[in-house]
Amino acid sequence: MVTAMKPSLITIFILFFIGASSTNALGSDLINDCKKTACVNVYTDNNQIIIEAKKGDSTVKKTISQAPRKAVVKAKPSVKPRPLFLLPQPKLKPVVKKPTVKSTYKRPTKHKVKKTVTKVNLSDRLTKLVPTAGVAYQPEFEPLVKVPVYFWCDLPELFQSRVEIIGEIIDVTLRPSYLWSFGDGSTFATTDNGAAYPNGSIQHSYQRPGSYVVTLVTTWNGSFTHNAQVRAVTGKVVKISVAAINIVSAPTTFKG
Repeated sequence: MVTAMKPSLITIFILFFIGASSTNALGSDLINDCKKTACVNVYTDNNQIIIEAKKGDSTVKKTISQAPRKAVVKAKPSVKPRPLFLLPQPKLKPVVKKPTVKSTYKRPTKHKVKKTVTKVNLSDRLTKLVPTAGVAYQPEFEPLVKVPVYFWCDLPELFQSRVEIIGEIIDVTLRPSYLWSFGDGSTFATTDNGAAYPNGSIQHSYQRPGSYVVTLVTTWNGSFTHNAQVRAVTGKVVKISVAAINIVSAPTTFKG
């Protein structure tokens, strides 16, 4: 028979202490993230890629200015003659006392400390444009009714961009996805950009002759890398491309 052991009070206290310590450390790391490294955010706005970086810090510079001390002039003491032994002292002329020279000493002024606070807040914003697809099809001249038409676009499989902003390196990677609308009510969704005959995977056959407007909607999604951390780009970029195509009937041959 196996009995369950209840955790002791000491074990519960240690687990609680470790959990509280890790939570506080995580919170302090998030608060000091912008001061130590940089806060980076990549998102979309008006079908553009916006890259923002911010780094905050502050330093205090002290400038000490001191007034120079003036020289102190001391008055020389007056010297009185001393009598020599017991000889009769000659009559001395009255000594004219020189006026005492007053000291021009002034107390030095107190140190003046000027504090100059210099805040260093680095922030910048960059805008990146993703390419717009060009639509192509084959056969290029008067495709026939009920004959497959091959469609493709000239976009790359990846859109990569490396930017340097406030001393930080950021790598942005986006992947496109496509929605084709062939103008006759038919649509086709894919992640392939297509190709010409015979390797193209995007094909469509028109059942009636006429002029059609082909619309390609390209949606870009991806991620960015900063300090070996990969995060998703907030939002998406949607680009629309159009092309006109004229479908004709197949020629008819009459035999007599």
